[in-house]
Amino acid sequence: MKAYLILEDGTVFEGRRIGADRDVVCEVVFNTAMAGYLEVLTDPSYAGQGVAMTYPLMGNYGINEEDAESRRPWASAFIVQSVARRASNYRSEEELDRYLSRYDIPGIAGLDTRALTRHLRTRGTMNGMITSREDLSIQACSKIARDYRVTGVVKMVSRTEMEHIPGEGKRVALMDYGAKNSILRSLRRRGCDLYVFPYNTPAEEVLAIQPDGIMLSNGPGDPEECVESIACVRKLYDSGLPIFGICMGHQLISLAYGARTFKMKFGHRGGNHPVRNLETGRLEITSQNHSYAIDRDSLSGTGLKVTHENLLDGTVEGMECVKDRLFTVQFHPESAPGPQDSGYLFDKFVRLMAANKKD
Repeated sequence: MKAYLILEDGTVFEGRRIGADRDVVCEVVFNTAMAGYLEVLTDPSYAGQGVAMTYPLMGNYGINEEDAESRRPWASAFIVQSVARRASNYRSEEELDRYLSRYDIPGIAGLDTRALTRHLRTRGTMNGMITSREDLSIQACSKIARDYRVTGVVKMVSRTEMEHIPGEGKRVALMDYGAKNSILRSLRRRGCDLYVFPYNTPAEEVLAIQPDGIMLSNGPGDPEECVESIACVRKLYDSGLPIFGICMGHQLISLAYGARTFKMKFGHRGGNHPVRNLETGRLEITSQNHSYAIDRDSLSGTGLKVTHENLLDGTVEGMECVKDRLFTVQFHPESAPGPQDSGYLFDKFVRLMAANKKD
């Protein structure tokens, strides 16, 4: 079935329908990863967004839910150049098109996703509507797209009840703003005893389990919307416990310390983003997925020191406050999908908890 992606500026891309047969309005973003489409679809940080993959072929190795980053896909739509007609992988349980249909995720294939990416890089991230309706004008669709807002998505993706995942090592309180399974796996591989809390859990309830450290997860949307989470983070770092923030967690910590965030022109999404560790000079290739970044100038006087920066645009990729036993990164050290150059950060967190216990 013929389908159209109509952007809020009136630009039209024609393709064919894949996945669920329904219209959708979303924020359209692009991802430059060559593989890992299941991890992308199931990353809660994509809630409210339609993801365009720049690599031309998707679905060639099928779907294996063992690789999923959450209990279901969160992307609002999937935009690809080509979908493999047959999956070829011994682990495959299902084909991509059927998977999208099963979870009611609409998509469009057959369009030039690289032309779409160039347009978004030039004009900036914008909303779009995927439809097969011929009775709606381009003007009507673009207006519907312009009126769309990504809001309230952390509440949508977070757990609603605390979950305990037993381990023999350090006790970690993980705040779930949309936590990827790979963050949990990375901590479990290090033996951590995990307590995963909903995003709106009061700090007093988190501290009541007497954790050795606190992890602040990734998540979708505008961090400045998360007013109660920012207030909670202030109480958590006042506890003196080691804290490690990733992506949304990194942004919430900056806001809790009095810094500012801003929405980027087109964000960072993919598994090939170069980041320099300013402490070691080491170059790390990282996995990234974010629309917002920290205003570096606003860090002055907060006590936070920049530890990592993006080599493509100079944005802040990591911070620390030694006094408060706290460090953060904007990128995803758990990868999935992507390189594993930065897995050492989980080891750093475990060492920090061990050192704090001795103190």
